[in-house]
Amino acid sequence: MQSSNIHHPWQVTPAQAWQIQTSIAQQAILQDEVTEPGNIVGVDVGFHDKGTLACAAAVVFSWPGLNVIESKQAYKKVEMPYVPGLLSFRELPAILEALNELSTGAGLILCDGQGFAHPRRCGIATHLGVLTGYPTIGVGKTRLLGEHAEVAPERGATQPLIDKGERIGTVLRSRSNVSPLYISPGHRLHFASAADWVLSCCTSYKIPQPIRAAHRLASENKQ
Repeated sequence: MQSSNIHHPWQVTPAQAWQIQTSIAQQAILQDEVTEPGNIVGVDVGFHDKGTLACAAAVVFSWPGLNVIESKQAYKKVEMPYVPGLLSFRELPAILEALNELSTGAGLILCDGQGFAHPRRCGIATHLGVLTGYPTIGVGKTRLLGEHAEVAPERGATQPLIDKGERIGTVLRSRSNVSPLYISPGHRLHFASAADWVLSCCTSYKIPQPIRAAHRLASENKQ
């Protein structure tokens, strides 16, 4: 796994976590630095044992064929209580461990959650991208914040997601006549290309294939 020079503790107070998020957001790059990723990794986390154990899954897909190359699970005890907006502090320790287990590098990572579309502009995709240096995209099934115009019903239709006059993401109809996804760049991608990459990974389903596979694997408690 790639790494940056950024390190911080994970067992922190909410106030400390907010400060960390603000610092990380300032280092995110919202410009396109991906052309041919080679492969695309989906990551997701499931919680077991009454929410005390996080199981992260990382599933590597070839690009452009979208065939599974490799998958890994990692388990970590959950140290951070649930606090709205601080999801990454509960999930990223396990995700980072799962990524470390991969023998295949990541060209692009799709995260189940937000990227720039976050109150402090540091959702889980931004947090992961800045820490690892990988290009990342947040794929949200629900809107965390922001407003948008009505999205046309056909597949591929988009609208910008706006918060207080600032664009924070893209609302994407990944399947015709199905509720849209909320896409935001995490790191090293721009708004339009982030939505394009997600749409290219949506085949027969609303959710992109790499995240669907990671979700299934993260839900399996094999311990």
